[in-house]
Amino acid sequence: MSKLGIAVVGGGTGFIGTHLCKALKSKGYSVTIISRMPGPQRMTWNELNDNGLPEGTTTVINLAGQNVLDMKQRWNAGFKQNVFNSRVNTTASLAKAITDSDHKPAVFLTISGVGIYKPDKVKIYDESCAGEEYDFLSSLCHKWEDAAKLPDSDTRQVTIRSGVVLGKNGGMIKQLYMPFFLGLGGPVMPGDQFLPWIHIDDIVGLMLFAIKNNKVDGTMNGVAPHSVTNKQFTDAFAKAMGRPALIPVPKMVLNVLLSQERANMLTQGQRVLPKKATNLGYQFKYPDIVSACHELVKKD
Repeated sequence: MSKLGIAVVGGGTGFIGTHLCKALKSKGYSVTIISRMPGPQRMTWNELNDNGLPEGTTTVINLAGQNVLDMKQRWNAGFKQNVFNSRVNTTASLAKAITDSDHKPAVFLTISGVGIYKPDKVKIYDESCAGEEYDFLSSLCHKWEDAAKLPDSDTRQVTIRSGVVLGKNGGMIKQLYMPFFLGLGGPVMPGDQFLPWIHIDDIVGLMLFAIKNNKVDGTMNGVAPHSVTNKQFTDAFAKAMGRPALIPVPKMVLNVLLSQERANMLTQGQRVLPKKATNLGYQFKYPDIVSACHELVKKD
């Protein structure tokens, strides 16, 4: 066993998972990834269901989830079921594996979304605020978090409610980079909706912080401390790239491309603060959108 133990990561091959697994290995963890495809240092979800957690597992993390904003996928009942299964069923499988384990891991960390909070241009949300079920995605977040709950377990549980994760090799920035580079970028209308965001280095940093800090328990908002609107993000990103951002994206266009229910993730927003992370002493590497955008466009 490695000096820090064995980490089992569901969804370890995705955008966030790849960064997290690299960070865990650099800290001295032995990492086993759960995915649909077998391979070295991997196990499949079927193997997990049949055999349980690897012996000696100390940390369990689930980041699995179908990309909701995949424009190649129509927003229909089948795709919604895939979105649900990839989050809720995988989390439930890991929770069952922990419950059935003779030697419980120290921590079970899962991810959820700030979509659990109802969009509002005035209200400020922190971890003390209860989310309400107001659409498919908020209901999904509730079921996602419920699936992670362990009955009377010695395993510490943490759920990070993530905002939009900004990183140069994945997520939203990967989709926006070329349009902005070509001078075709602009705010998603109306533009004054909040965009809860966090840099990839900080979502990984928060996860590592939560894993090793026994004071972190329950839900924690995974967002940067400096809130911005969609237009403020657009202006900062365009300025960092040295490009104009004069072409707004009408709400109606997104409603057609994504369907209104899914487009609401971009055309509506909520102001969310990371109160628990700040109070517990986590130091954000990129607390403001200007410093984050400069890192996102920097050449390696």
